[in-house]
Amino acid sequence: MILLPCLILVVAAVAWWGWESSQRRRHPVPEGELGIEYESHPIDLIETGAYENIRRPFLSVNPGGTVPVLLHHGHPIYESHCQIRYAAEHAPPGSPALTPEDPALHAAMEVWIDRSSLTHDPLNHGDESAGNAVPGLTLPLFAAMIDRIAYWKILEGVLFHFDKQRPFVFLAFKALGLANLRRLTPAMKILARSRRQMGVHLDGLEAQLRDGGGPWLLGETFSLADVSWLVIFERLVQADCLDVFLGAELRPECAAYWERLRKRPSYRRAILEHSHPTIAYGT
Repeated sequence: MILLPCLILVVAAVAWWGWESSQRRRHPVPEGELGIEYESHPIDLIETGAYENIRRPFLSVNPGGTVPVLLHHGHPIYESHCQIRYAAEHAPPGSPALTPEDPALHAAMEVWIDRSSLTHDPLNHGDESAGNAVPGLTLPLFAAMIDRIAYWKILEGVLFHFDKQRPFVFLAFKALGLANLRRLTPAMKILARSRRQMGVHLDGLEAQLRDGGGPWLLGETFSLADVSWLVIFERLVQADCLDVFLGAELRPECAAYWERLRKRPSYRRAILEHSHPTIAYGT
């Protein structure tokens, strides 16, 4: 008598999972200071509280399940390096010019945007960009943040996340805790490799700032390249590893550059005024 109700429950659970999976449609998506008015819609990842990025409402906007996503007149732009280019191109009259007209400077800007960008499979391509080196450096940050997230919330990712490895990594972080992160040998190898890769990228940035005369990546011209690299430094701050790369006057040009970036009013408005308590806890 007990077997039949149990069987019914199992069948019902499998049927629900199949239906729910079919509703969370996802597929790969193409890659997409100014005073532009916009409406912000904060989306939680599991690190900050919930898997909102893999739920149906968000997947209807970005089937790739990634954040941030920019939506302009119904047109979505999915990648952050495409978003800043798009914003600069569609800025209203009178907005600051963040893309130089000089062809040589414009080409240099594109190079430095690409060197800061996050691309596909970043953990295996950290040598290509500083953006790809960041995820490995944030493993301890995630291990700390996940301490506040309930196991049952992480299990949603086991059921529906398109990258099944990710929720299992978070479960491991949750079970071990930050103090025991060193026991995860693969994570420690990724962290060490990412640290070396970030050092190489910052050495290149140091040389560019020194040889170009500063104060910005393109000399006197503040551009989208500087916007993209501000994000890299902010992630290093969140991961509490900025001193690893800039401490003890290790890279003085980069350190001075970061101070200049932090003093821009846009940094305060866009980042400092929108801090997340779980990220602050993790840091």
